Parts: sequence; C-alpha cells; structure tokens
Amino acid sequence: MTDKALDEAGVRKRLLAAKAELQDRIDRIHETARDPLEADSAEQAAQLGDVAVVAALEAEAAQELAEIDAALKRLEEGSYGICTSCGEPISPARLQARPACAECLDCAETHSA
Repeated sequence: MTDKALDEAGVRKRLLAAKAELQDRIDRIHETARDPLEADSAEQAAQLGDVAVVAALEAEAAQELAEIDAALKRLEEGSYGICTSCGEPISPARLQARPACAECLDCAETHSA
C-alpha cells in the first residue's frame, strides 16, 4: 500500500468518524425537539427560543454532514485535496485542520468576504 493510499485511508476514517458524530448530534437534536411545550406561556416562550437555537444547531450539523459527504465523494473520484474553485492543491495543513474543506485558503477567504 502506498503512502497516498495510507493517507486516503486515514482521511476516509476521519471523515467517517466525523460523519457518525454529526449524525448522532442530529439524532439527539431530534429527540430534544420531540419534547412537548409546557402549558405556562412564559415557559413556552423560553422553550420556543430554545427551539430556534436547536434548529440553528441542526442546520449547522446538516451543513457539515453535506460537506463531509462531498469530501468522501471527492476522495472516491480522486479529486480530494484539489480546490473546487481554482483547481490548485489545498495545503496539507488546511486538510489536516479541516478534512472536509473543498477550497484552498485563498478561495475560502475570497468567498467568505
């Protein structure tokens, strides 16, 4: 097995572990969302505020899950580690820090500005 194959295996393992963790988080969020609202209107208002926070957390987790799925697809296609915007290699340090990233740092900063 080559060094590249070892790296790809390690990346795949990290991405799959992160995916499992995110799916568990989403499952816990859904469990929390099933709790009925309290009868007291003041308590309901507080609970509705919590629902908004929980919905934002779920949306964030779903976005991360989509990024991981896309990274796994790029890994299978052989394009993992190549910026989807400019086509240049993504630095190993960036991939180590964010294995699911799709863009090099320059492109990511340009698109976030």
